[in-house]
This record gives sequence, structure tokens and C-alpha cells, in this order.
Amino acid sequence: MKKLLVIIAATALFVACGNQIPTTYQESGELPHIYPDYTNVTVPINIAPLTFEADEKCDGIVARLAVGDEEVICGGTKVQPDADDWRLLAEHAKGKAITVDVYINHDGQWTRFKPFSIYVSPDSIDPYISYRLIAPSYVTYEDLTISQRSLEDYDESVIYGNMLCTEGAKGQCINCHNYQQYNPDRMQFHARENLGGTIIAYDGKVKKINMRNDSVLSAGVYPTWHPTQKLIVYSTNKTVQTFHITNPDKIEVYDIQSDLIAYDVERNEVTNIENDPNEFEVFPYWAPDGKTLYYCSAHFERQDTIDPGLEVLQRFKEVKYNIYKKSFNPETRQFGPRELVFDAATLGKSATLPRISPDGRFLMFTMGDYGVFHIWHGDADLWMIDLKEANDEPSATAHPLKEVNSKSTESYHSWSSNGRWVVFSSRRYDGNYTRPFFAHIDKDGKASKPFELPCADPDYHRQFLRSYNIPEFMHGPVTISPQNFADALKLDGEPVKYVQQLSK
Repeated sequence: MKKLLVIIAATALFVACGNQIPTTYQESGELPHIYPDYTNVTVPINIAPLTFEADEKCDGIVARLAVGDEEVICGGTKVQPDADDWRLLAEHAKGKAITVDVYINHDGQWTRFKPFSIYVSPDSIDPYISYRLIAPSYVTYEDLTISQRSLEDYDESVIYGNMLCTEGAKGQCINCHNYQQYNPDRMQFHARENLGGTIIAYDGKVKKINMRNDSVLSAGVYPTWHPTQKLIVYSTNKTVQTFHITNPDKIEVYDIQSDLIAYDVERNEVTNIENDPNEFEVFPYWAPDGKTLYYCSAHFERQDTIDPGLEVLQRFKEVKYNIYKKSFNPETRQFGPRELVFDAATLGKSATLPRISPDGRFLMFTMGDYGVFHIWHGDADLWMIDLKEANDEPSATAHPLKEVNSKSTESYHSWSSNGRWVVFSSRRYDGNYTRPFFAHIDKDGKASKPFELPCADPDYHRQFLRSYNIPEFMHGPVTISPQNFADALKLDGEPVKYVQQLSK
């Protein structure tokens, strides 16, 4: 006999059926329509309980989650397994699956739907992610936070919120958090406008840097922290935002100029490493061995004497980014010449956001028809290159991740520290709000069906009017308080020193 772990009676209707699976029902050969769609997904052994509800009007829902002789029965208006019961089920299902039977009531008639599986991978996931929460309102950045969330339960907290340093009309914007090797004690983020500067947190010490310098295009924007050295590479960008009139993509964000710089955290030195006026360099990312820097660049030669921003706007569909790399010698701290990795432009496409798996084998990136800010492009998908098989022809092995992509936007993405999971931002549910999704990547690079970030209330994301930007995995939570970050931002930033070559 099966051992009953728990029965949850959430509504009078559920009580009326005897706190158990309905005895009278009709059968359906279809999978149930549930939200979030967790049918036949693969999840890590240590993920928080997956909760869901009927994605249709109904009078009640009951679900049996079973593994061998263990089962959980829960329901009412929503299916919300208890955390302890879920952990026990997941442990029994390790390397196998939890079988889920769903019964939905319409007008007093129960229907049993085709059972589905939740596969439980023995591959664990990093316990935390962080992200920027922002309303997609185009013109305001008030009440913007960098937040962190435990993946093993539903706990969320704010790392820093820009309202702490917003004074009346003097607003502040924060962005681009980044960590050294998933370490929450070694992080950085930017503040713009009021009290702007770059915050560097390193092993408990927090400082504010003023990275503006006459020898560089701008302060640092998109960061990548070297895996072992106190060195961060940034793109520097002059960015413009505009709106479409008839294009289904509501907004266009583009660069009219961008370069790459390297910043020495310890010596407070900065230097240019790519600043060709006919190239828009952006989105740097270190290979895990710290000996190769990947980045994107679009070749753009100006043809007119009009305002440079206006010319890029008039020719915005011509701007297509390729992926390049530069060698780096950790001892001499010198960069080599750029090398083409993936020629998206010859395919009539634009490639952005290169991310290398921790074992150095797979290169994942976002591909769209044009431009750099693919979070606003409905055609943007995730692609991957197997660098082990690519040799000198990565274009030949580049392929879309069909198991992961949707009809809407897939954009920001990050690898877990064990290389078995990716988190990415997707707009698949409504086309307006980006939400975090996870997918398992096996040793051969094959992706599983993605699942949405679990929440205590399965309807939470449909009620939460914020977008999740730049999801990043972490080994644990940031423990520096938001107020400590605010106190640092209220100080004058330490000015950087420009050098021709980084010190050894």
C-alpha cells in the first residue's frame, strides 16, 4: 500500500470529496492545462516545491504526486505541496520522476487528465540567484531593486534599492550586478544619475569608484569579472532609446559608440583594450580559465555627417553583432588581437550575450535579426556552439536551443556553477514581462524543457508587474545590507587612474 504523507484540504469542495482523490470522474487523454506549465519538466534535486493551478476557470483542483510507495495529495484552488513533503518526494525520485495525476472540477464534474512526470535530476543547482526587478515602463526607473532569491525555498530579499538614494527629483538607476566566480562576497554594480558611481564589494569591504575619465568613452557598463584576478572588463557605451511606430517591438535601445576597458580593482587603474571607432564592442565575458575574453562587436561605418545617433537610428536594422575573442596572458596581463568566433552578420543575424559553460565547452548566446538589446526583440532566441567540436568553424555547429526557445523573447542567461543548469529571461507567457526560467543541460549539450521559477503562490508572477533582468547564479546570499551600500554611494567616488598597460 502507498504511504500517504499529507492531505491538504484547501476549500469546502475539497472537504466534500472526503479529503481524497475523487472516486467518480471522467477520463481525458490530454495533459492538464496548468500554470505554470510544469508538465514533463526536469528539475534539480534541491529546488523549492513546484506549485501550480488550473490555467482555466474551474471549481477545484486535486493532484496526486507519487514516487513508488510515497505520495502527496493536495489541492483546493491551487496545488501547493508542503516543503518537507516535497523534499522527501524529490529525494525518493532522485534520478527518476515524480508522477503527477491531476483532477479538475467543472460544474461538479471531475475530470482526470493524462498523468505527467516531473523528472528529478541528481544535479543540484546553486542555492541563490539575483536579478534586477524593473517595471517595463520605458521612462521611469523609480523603485528599482537588485534582489536575491533562494532557489531552495521562496525567500527573497533586496540587495540594494535605488530609492535609498533618490531625493525628490534627483532619481537614481542601478544595474549590471556581477560576481567573481559566483561569490556573493565579491560583487559589483553601477548606480547612474544621482550619486552615480560603481560599487565594488570585496570580502566585506565596500567602495565607490568614479570610473569616468577623459581617456575612456564612459564609465563601465556591462561587466565581466576575471575568474581569479582582481580584474573586471567592461564595455563602455553611449546608449540611446527610441520608440517604434509600427514595429511590433515597442522600443529600440542601441549604442552609437562603445568600447572595451579593463579595470584593476586593487590598483584602481583602467585602460582601453578595444576602441575602434567603426566597431561597437559590447558584452564581454571571460572563459572559465581566465585566458580568453569573449565579446560582441558590430562593424558600422558612418556614411553621413548627420548626428551619429540619428544615423544609427535610420540604419538600425543594419547593425548586426558578431562574436569575437581575445587571448589574455594572466602573468603579463596583456591581451592578444581579436579573433572571429561566430559570424552572425553573414547569416543576416545579430549575436549578443556570449556565455561560456564552466567546463569551457559550450558557448551560449542570444540571436536576433539585428541590434544589441535583444530583451526588446520578439525574435530573440538562445543558440549554442559546442566549442569542442567547432574547431575553426563554430558557425557550422551553431544551433538554436529548440527545447528552450519560445515564440517570444529569450534574452539574458547564465550558467550554474556545475554547468548543468542555465537560467534565462523569457517573455513567453505575455510578451511584456521577462521572468526567470531554468533548463537542464546534459554533458552533450542537450537541453530539457524549461520551467519557471517556483513561487509559493503559483499565480504570483501573473500578479507581479516587474521584469526580471540579468539573472545570475550565486553560491549564497549577499550579506552586506542595502543601507551599507547606500552609505557608500553617498560618498565621493574614488577616481580611477588611466594607464596604457595594466600593471603586472
